[in-house]
Amino acid sequence: MSELLVCVDFSKSSINALNYAVVLANKLGYDIMMVWVNKPESYDSLIAYDNQNLKLEIKNRFEELIKTYAPKLKKGTIKYKLRKGKIYQEIVNQAKYDDAQMIVAGTHGVSGFEEYWIGSNAYKIVTYSPCPVITVRQDFKIKETISKIVLPIDSTLETRQKVPFTAQLAKPFDAEIHILALYSSSLKSIKNRVNSYVQQVAKYLDEENISYKIESIEASNITNSTINYAVNINADLISIMTEQETSTSNIWLGNYAQQMVNHSPIPVISVHPKELLKIFK
Repeated sequence: MSELLVCVDFSKSSINALNYAVVLANKLGYDIMMVWVNKPESYDSLIAYDNQNLKLEIKNRFEELIKTYAPKLKKGTIKYKLRKGKIYQEIVNQAKYDDAQMIVAGTHGVSGFEEYWIGSNAYKIVTYSPCPVITVRQDFKIKETISKIVLPIDSTLETRQKVPFTAQLAKPFDAEIHILALYSSSLKSIKNRVNSYVQQVAKYLDEENISYKIESIEASNITNSTINYAVNINADLISIMTEQETSTSNIWLGNYAQQMVNHSPIPVISVHPKELLKIFK
């Protein structure tokens, strides 16, 4: 059975990610693999790393999580793995080893200078992951289904590569996809290109019998425009590429995916360009 990997450090953020993973697993028929990474210099976890009985304590906590969450899974199983090293590297290594279909990671979000110098493990996982990654904020209220998915479309060639994956994710949930045309320039040629891509996406969704709506926005900052739109329609998920268009107001703030992971209050699924769609067979 396909596997969904969840990053767990027992913080509120990671437990919320686990709750989100259960919703996905039940609809997609996945097993869940919880992964904890022992990084002694890290202070993000709620557990004291210098505890002599650390390994036993971690296992006991995971056994408690299994008792709580196993009954919530309709088909799949739930288990855990302990690793040691750099958090994002070990999460990525485990995903590769297990051939995981998706990773779900909690994030606190960052702001100000912290974003420039520290970054976040969540974004590092997104960057190096061999599969799509869903990042979930700790204050996001988990629902039992996914009803609305925002699909931003810009003028880059890569923007359409997330469409098949997003469509196949939407199907089991019978979710409505909101195609969001992002015009980051007033140039007619750019707008025409975006409109052409949007029509291609709409045709694909028609063929897949997936319901959708089309909206367009003049976006000086494509990150803020995408997030604001998603919040206004009460979306459950935003689907993006890790490579996106960069507008003038975005360039000093970091790339699009990094901004989305750090600032979106709504879960974000990040797909790498040219990623093979092997998740839904």
